[in-house]
Amino acid sequence: MVFRKIRVLVVERAKIIKLKKIVLHFLFFLLLFCAALILFINIDPAFGGHPTKEQTEMYQHLNNYVDGKFINEDPTELVINSSDASSTDEDSASEAKDRNPTGPIPVSAIDWNKIKSENDSLTWFGHSAFLLSIDNKKLLIDPMLSPIASPVSFVGIKRYEYSEDIMLHLIDEMLPIDAVFITHDHYDHLDYQSIVKLDSKVSHFFVPLGVSAHLVRWGIPEGKITELNWWEETEYQGLTVALTPARHFSGRDPFNIDTTLWGGWVILGNNTRLYTSGDTGYDIHFKEIGKEYGPFDITLIEGAQYDPSWSDIHMVPEQSVQANLDVNGETMMLMHWGAFTLANHGWNEPIERALEEANEREVNIIAPQIGETVLLDSDLQMPLTSWWDF
Repeated sequence: MVFRKIRVLVVERAKIIKLKKIVLHFLFFLLLFCAALILFINIDPAFGGHPTKEQTEMYQHLNNYVDGKFINEDPTELVINSSDASSTDEDSASEAKDRNPTGPIPVSAIDWNKIKSENDSLTWFGHSAFLLSIDNKKLLIDPMLSPIASPVSFVGIKRYEYSEDIMLHLIDEMLPIDAVFITHDHYDHLDYQSIVKLDSKVSHFFVPLGVSAHLVRWGIPEGKITELNWWEETEYQGLTVALTPARHFSGRDPFNIDTTLWGGWVILGNNTRLYTSGDTGYDIHFKEIGKEYGPFDITLIEGAQYDPSWSDIHMVPEQSVQANLDVNGETMMLMHWGAFTLANHGWNEPIERALEEANEREVNIIAPQIGETVLLDSDLQMPLTSWWDF
């Protein structure tokens, strides 16, 4: 009996030792993986840079910078528990229909002669990327022009297939650009490959606070970059430009969340007053922007890639229409769709919902094809063709 108990104790002890070894091996490999990940992030330039000590010291006195992080005007949750999220959307646990196009999206061949003209114009490249011509100044907003939204080419969200290869040689064909405007540093808005290729064609970059760290790491001279905080404005080649608040967040890796700022842009020319929201949840800031800078001839409003759990940081299309009314926009265009599937809804559902809401609210909305150039004249009306139904 005694020997039997001893044998049982020996067996149990052996099991414990084996379990400890397994746990130690797991922790070792986890530590090794984390070390490799950190090393990879520090080596690969696509992840960007970090604000310098001098920059962070400058941010300390700002109302929207607390404990080394930028914050929203109102308390914001990045992910809301689905049981607490009030939304009429379908349960995000079920797969939405038509999350991706069934075939190549019909796009327009880019009319560079039309863009070169002295007329104010807008050309959409899908998602939140635009080429603007205002007062004959050529401006790019969030030029994410690569085929994949990711720091690496082998993993990430791929761009939809287009009926024409308008993106393939887009940067090579691009006109000299007077200024690039970045709303925030997420991969679907700030793209390493695009910025590096565009550098030689761009005179200046306008970014929210801290975002210059990414551009500097990518070889952009500091003298070509202007950083702004919310409500700061400056003059550039006759244009008035200002960074406005948005309700969102930032970060290109798990270690730099909210260390850079996010926002929207106001661009005021002689004939065109434009506002782009950047990524944002709906909040009081739209009315504040309208009071400070409205009315606007054209607004580019985020209203796709939504989910009940992201209701603080992204808008549904109906909120986008309301945002346009809040900022006192004469004509609006829905953005943040037409290129990538980032959320659980039909790829063309946002524009359908926005059109329905705009019709009910008597809001003038345009929905040009990707690649199409729209003239921003005083009578900005265009026939609505459902090109996304193919």
